[in-house]
Amino acid sequence: MTKNELIQKFEAVFGEGGEIVTVFSPGRVNMIGEHTDYNGGHVFPCALTIGTYFAARKREDTKVRFFSGNFEKAGVVERDITAMEFDREKGFSNYLMGMVWTYAQKGMVVDAGMDIYLWGNIPNASGLSSSASIEVGMGKVINVLFGFDVCNKDIALLGQYSENNYNGVNCGIMDQFAIAMGKKDNAIFLDTATLEYEYAPIVLDGMKIVIICTNKKRGLADSKYNERRTECETALAELQKVLDIKALGELTEAEFEANVDAIKCPVRQKRARHAVYENQRTVKAVDMLKSGDVEGFGKLMNASHVSLRDDYEVTGIELDTIAEEAWKIEGCVGARMTGAGFGGCAVAIVKDEAVDAFIKNVGENYVKKIGYAADFYVVEIGDGTGILE
Repeated sequence: MTKNELIQKFEAVFGEGGEIVTVFSPGRVNMIGEHTDYNGGHVFPCALTIGTYFAARKREDTKVRFFSGNFEKAGVVERDITAMEFDREKGFSNYLMGMVWTYAQKGMVVDAGMDIYLWGNIPNASGLSSSASIEVGMGKVINVLFGFDVCNKDIALLGQYSENNYNGVNCGIMDQFAIAMGKKDNAIFLDTATLEYEYAPIVLDGMKIVIICTNKKRGLADSKYNERRTECETALAELQKVLDIKALGELTEAEFEANVDAIKCPVRQKRARHAVYENQRTVKAVDMLKSGDVEGFGKLMNASHVSLRDDYEVTGIELDTIAEEAWKIEGCVGARMTGAGFGGCAVAIVKDEAVDAFIKNVGENYVKKIGYAADFYVVEIGDGTGILE
């Protein structure tokens, strides 16, 4: 959506006049490094060219009015900066009000209301982080309208704080960080424990990133996520009886295999093996991409999915079907599930000449096996949240 189109949509709802600020905040996809963040490991996300568009204008009273182009039937949702409590019935607006509340918590008081139009082209419930996109984008809007000097890295931290403490979701920092700090044609090699990061180029000459949304509701993800965390924490405690480590991510594959018998349960051994090997795959991925070895990176993506399927057991028939059908396509460099698992999305790197066949064949075989369709999105790696030019 262009800046002019966005302003026109804003004015159709809220009327003309005044200074209108426009912001784009991307979605994100994690290319490799899954379920490593809470195991002291690295992640490797990138910002996308799909995301959330904002148009906003300051008001002279205390009302905050939101309108989503994705939920037009909901009409204008009205809140007030004098009553910022979480309100479940107000739906998506809680991600926006949460940022107003967070800025106030950090000593940056929003002293006037706003009119805000937003529209996003991130698929719902896809695992591409629409909530974090909204939070970081709203942070940028507040920054510009009220003259706060908060850098994008700190906006990411405010977004995480808002989601943890206002919306009550115990998320890590990866989503907000990738969205705020994204860089065109680069992924971010991020140590989630220290926030140390570096950019690594993903130069896809003659290739595209294809995201495949399973359209499966992710009912199991939360309960299994907590279960996996507990299994890894127990495995770590067992390893700590024989090793001086603080996290599974500190181990090489060889160090893990030399001490695996300290973990007394075969299931916990598998969970810890994934955490260790996945972190090492992520480290290797950066070196491969720096040397331009996209094919080698694709093999690591495939291995990541196998590990998530067999050792971590968080894929499910939908994601496995997509990956297995993707691997059959000549011209598919690599494919894996991305996100928490049990639904959501897979990500693939596909050569340009194979994209149409990839979408057709994987799509048809998915419907045959699963009974309903997947959605396909050909995306590019873009910059982080910023003013829409």
